Amino acid sequence: MNMQKTGFYIFWVINYLITLLPLRVLYIFSDFFYLLLYYIFKYRRKVVAENLRNSFPEMREAELKRTERRFYRHLADMFVETLKITHLSPEEITKRFRYRDMSLLQSLYERKKDVVAICSHYNNWEWLSSMPLYSPFTAMTIYMPLRNRSFDGFMLNLRQRYGVIASPMQQILRELVRLRKENVRTITAFIADQTPRPDEHTFWGTFLNQETPFYKGPEKVAAKLDMPVVFIHIIKVRRGYYEVETKLITDDPANEPPGFITSSHIRMLEEVIREKPEYWLWSHRRWKHKRKKNND
Repeated sequence: MNMQKTGFYIFWVINYLITLLPLRVLYIFSDFFYLLLYYIFKYRRKVVAENLRNSFPEMREAELKRTERRFYRHLADMFVETLKITHLSPEEITKRFRYRDMSLLQSLYERKKDVVAICSHYNNWEWLSSMPLYSPFTAMTIYMPLRNRSFDGFMLNLRQRYGVIASPMQQILRELVRLRKENVRTITAFIADQTPRPDEHTFWGTFLNQETPFYKGPEKVAAKLDMPVVFIHIIKVRRGYYEVETKLITDDPANEPPGFITSSHIRMLEEVIREKPEYWLWSHRRWKHKRKKNND
């Protein structure tokens, strides 16, 4: 057994035992983890500070620092909340992660529409895996396999615990077509604020005062299969409790002009982040790629 697998099994046993504890106790670990992340290891502190400063040039230094610390507290909470899925029952997660109004999704389902759901690294996106507990749709999600196969399998199991079907991006179109032929209605979650490698298919838009590349995948899938598009907004009510809003971006994606869906969800996400910036994933190197001058 190699060191990588040994490390994973040690992690698995520790995680299994610790996450038997209730969340109120795990938040004590989160408080300690925050101190380690922020003050001891200084995890990506320079990246976070630069991202915040470039995104909010109007903010004073004291406010930037306050937002930075709040972000790390939330990141530590995200860590324990994600691991808690190991033992988080369907009954408990439906108490902690609620949908404010399911009427939009219910209407689309009754009209026999498949749906593209635009999500982001905002608040607890991992608990969106509970969607099958609320929705009549078959829930799909796109995932990027991790290099470490053991941890990849672990995260995949967490994300599929409540019934979500996870699919690599390269296979999602084929899966959606197959399920449609079987008369299975799907809602597919795209984490749309990830960083693509720029090429001729990249969408460039102004996001948080910076020129930013975005994947066109959600827009292309929606237009090709004529899937209405909704924006998912996760709201943190208090520690360990979230509510979800769904907003319609378009009901007619096949007839929208190119770029409309992508630019719309960029504006929606920017509005959400400006309202409560500490809940977005600032440690992500979102602006590591720059646009080449010869790109359109």
